[in-house]
Amino acid sequence: MAKTINLTYKGNQAVFAYKPIDRGVLYGKRRRVAFDAQGNECAKASLLSDGSLLIKSGMTAQGYFTPEGVWVPQSDLEAINADGSVPELLPTTIGEEVEATLISAVEALNLKFNTTYSLEPESISDQLKNELDAGAILSFPFNPRADYNIETGILVSNENGYFALIGNPVEYQFVSLNSVVSVAEEAASDSSDDLDFEMF
Repeated sequence: MAKTINLTYKGNQAVFAYKPIDRGVLYGKRRRVAFDAQGNECAKASLLSDGSLLIKSGMTAQGYFTPEGVWVPQSDLEAINADGSVPELLPTTIGEEVEATLISAVEALNLKFNTTYSLEPESISDQLKNELDAGAILSFPFNPRADYNIETGILVSNENGYFALIGNPVEYQFVSLNSVVSVAEEAASDSSDDLDFEMF
């Protein structure tokens, strides 16, 4: 069964099949391949700093070594917050109906996008289609698998079709001065108005 993004907005439903847009397909890509003296393709690997172990591609996805050299499978790892508490495991939104909300273009630009999906509508109400075609931007929660962080999806459309931009809100930290220097007081404290032309 194909994975779908199921949305509802103002009582109108839409179901989209989705697939990621690969930059390599859009812009092309090159791959540099290394061969040994016999013409065999080389495999990439990393050597630990103490030279005790050679790590091949894909090995780090299976688990990790502790500083003591103990192997820990990835299935045994658990997520823990900075304060030591266990975070809530959030369910997937794929195939589940989620509520979409209307947002402005400025709100959409306040997200850092990580993935872009091309959407193929399997079903969409006429009213929702008309709103999207008129330029409406919808926001919805997106979680492709059970995880500890639900990303934000932005649904947009243009003459090329429907697209979902997936990312997280950008959080700004504003910085201000602890004290403001008075320019007037600084100017008043300078009692010398004479210019020394030898300085020029």
